[in-house]
Amino acid sequence: MDLQTIQQAVKQIAAEKGLSEESIMETINSALAAAYRKDFGNKNQNIVFEFDLPTGKMKVYDKKLVIDFPEDIIKEIDENGRDKKFVKEIEGQEEGLKFNPKTDILLEDAKKIKKTAKVGDEIIIPLEIPDDFGRMAAQTAKQVIIQKIREAERETIFNEFKDKEGQLVIGIIQRREPRGILVDLTKTTALMPYEEQIRNERYNPGDRMKFYLISVASTIKGPEIIISRSTPEMISKLFETEIPEINSKAIDIMAIAREAGSRSKVAVKSNQENIDPIGSCVGQRGARIQTIINEIGGEKIDIIEWAEEPAKFISNALSPAKVNAIEINKKEKSATVTVNEDQLSLAIGKEGQNVRLAAKLTGWKINILKETAEGKKEEVEVAVPEMPTAAPAINKEEAKEFEEEIAPEKEAQVKEETKPKKEKKVKTKKEAKPKKEKKIKPKKETKK
Repeated sequence: MDLQTIQQAVKQIAAEKGLSEESIMETINSALAAAYRKDFGNKNQNIVFEFDLPTGKMKVYDKKLVIDFPEDIIKEIDENGRDKKFVKEIEGQEEGLKFNPKTDILLEDAKKIKKTAKVGDEIIIPLEIPDDFGRMAAQTAKQVIIQKIREAERETIFNEFKDKEGQLVIGIIQRREPRGILVDLTKTTALMPYEEQIRNERYNPGDRMKFYLISVASTIKGPEIIISRSTPEMISKLFETEIPEINSKAIDIMAIAREAGSRSKVAVKSNQENIDPIGSCVGQRGARIQTIINEIGGEKIDIIEWAEEPAKFISNALSPAKVNAIEINKKEKSATVTVNEDQLSLAIGKEGQNVRLAAKLTGWKINILKETAEGKKEEVEVAVPEMPTAAPAINKEEAKEFEEEIAPEKEAQVKEETKPKKEKKVKTKKEAKPKKEKKIKPKKETKK
């Protein structure tokens, strides 16, 4: 055994996989114990293997816990055979009174090995280590080591990204799949489903982007990481990253309404009198807000000052439109807003987007009245469906799959359509044969 090679391998694995040397040695010891039990031990032995990495010494022993039962139970165990796996629950006694020959040993048997043995003591029975474990034992140990290292690596990745839930992560676009887009996060791969993508945003392989980590779940194949670019929480985290006042809690984000890929409204409140919440978020010459807009593909962002009074908050939410009057109905939680005729298009927005986002931001139902130059008020109906946030790429893929499925049917239809044309050609040949026979008959008559 080359001890130096093993020591270097353990250190290399610990550095590459981000694991501690102690956890790797525990894995190696459990793997060697499994290999020893398979080739040299039996199923009723609780094999414990100890490999000292600095010295290279190995120890193997059978570890048992001393227990005691009443005489009638001991007789029943003897009748079933002590060498067989037998677990007995005693009726009328505590549930913890069980006997497992793999991990337990009766008191009378323990005293044969150690005279001073008592109930609750651990009996260690040393076992001999053969000169060579053999090829099968080495393969078993190798497979278990690889499996244990993978499990430890998956657990390390799961714990690392579990702590990053609700935060921004940086990833590189890998490829597109039916479930969504795979994104490389350096140590693992995350999935961005189609419903979590920004509408009309392109994701080309190799593009480096920021994502919001939604959830991390543990599965058989490893941790499953779901990320998003369309969630409103991503706007909140980008504001915390780019605006120091929000990160220091001098300014709070009170509400966010978003239609990913098109427009968002963010309500902010200042906790200090000398800080302007809107000016701090916009930055000098719009530098701060422009950085956030560039990160989310040019999506427009309206920053609104939050207010405790519903009327003032709704008026601010409808900006850039100017509001003449607001009537609040607290029971129905609805508001009737009156605007001038020239402000109507701004209040409603393109396809009703402005009033729809304002209703989402405030949580109030908003009705708009148009006030004409003569002073008349007319109600305006805004019934526009909510714009989709998911990318439309999935429809193209479904269409391709559908075309591939119906391709054999199309070929069959084309073959059936071409068959009648061939039959017509055959008929013309048959009609041509009798014409030749008519020409031959008069020649025979002239010879006679």
